[in-house]
Amino acid sequence: MKLSPMMQRRIAIFRSNRRGLWSLRIFLVLFCLSMCAELIANDKPIVAYYKGQLLFPVFKTYIEKDTFGGEFETEADYSDPWVAREIERHGWMILPLIPYHYTSVNYDILRAPSPPTSHNLLGTDDQSRDVLARVIYGFRISILFALILTFCASIIGIAMGAVQGYFGGKTDLILQRFIEIWQGMPVLFMLIILASVVKPSFWWLLGLMLLFSWMTLVNLVRAEFLRARNFDYVRAAKALGVREPVIIWRHVLPNALVSVFTYVPFILCGSVTTLTSLDFLGFGLPIGSPSLGELLAQGKNNPQAVWLGLTGFFVLAIMLSLLIFIGEAVRDAFNPRKTIAHREEAV
Repeated sequence: MKLSPMMQRRIAIFRSNRRGLWSLRIFLVLFCLSMCAELIANDKPIVAYYKGQLLFPVFKTYIEKDTFGGEFETEADYSDPWVAREIERHGWMILPLIPYHYTSVNYDILRAPSPPTSHNLLGTDDQSRDVLARVIYGFRISILFALILTFCASIIGIAMGAVQGYFGGKTDLILQRFIEIWQGMPVLFMLIILASVVKPSFWWLLGLMLLFSWMTLVNLVRAEFLRARNFDYVRAAKALGVREPVIIWRHVLPNALVSVFTYVPFILCGSVTTLTSLDFLGFGLPIGSPSLGELLAQGKNNPQAVWLGLTGFFVLAIMLSLLIFIGEAVRDAFNPRKTIAHREEAV
């Protein structure tokens, strides 16, 4: 597939921004590693060989009594010395680099939270759970939550802005008054109230935040459609009898998306920050979920365990900084006045 000259120019400008390019590379590496969290941090073997049978405990549940001849009719606990010896006696197993799941409790420590050691590189929290494992899983949840929220909010915001800007008149007036009223609501307080009424979950919290996150792009898309609807090619399409949905989708929307793409990384940052704030206040993800906000709350409640607060701070700072740098590079790439030569001179 051959890219258009304009897209080639945008990619070249993006690549000329070294900070944004390296931020994108680092972010993709961290995100891909977090997507493989079960293979990196887990209390179950990645693969095991037992009495001629190949087992994959990470992906499948094996009952201790049925599989290993134990006494319990529950899932095998591979950290149990008896199960580990039984597997080693009749086969082998490959453990992840970090032998802790985000729910695993380290019963060997005497006091929680415990400082970093060779077994727990970032220490443990106040429930004796490995901080590094929870950071890996928490990073994945934060990014996936932000990506889904940004995608859904962008679709709703673009649709609302397109309808307002293209049709104008009473349609624009009514929708604009509705948006002004909706924007006047205290978003954080509303989210706290709604989250305290129902039992929190990933999808329920996503739906609550989506009620208010879609307004970010409405005014931007509305302005782009108001500007583009009077262009000559739009008038020509109307004169030729082209249907309005086709004009919106094929002729006006591509121009509006140029501005939208520059805002997406910043919307991602806002989604991560909002989720972290709700988790910090205790109105976010369900109790026990790996959460960066919950890690910061533990750091606040345990000032003597400085590794908890510092870990949460640096993880959030690195994540948001990478997204901001990527957003700046995307903004330059879609800026029609920005050129590679101009960029090099500025450097």
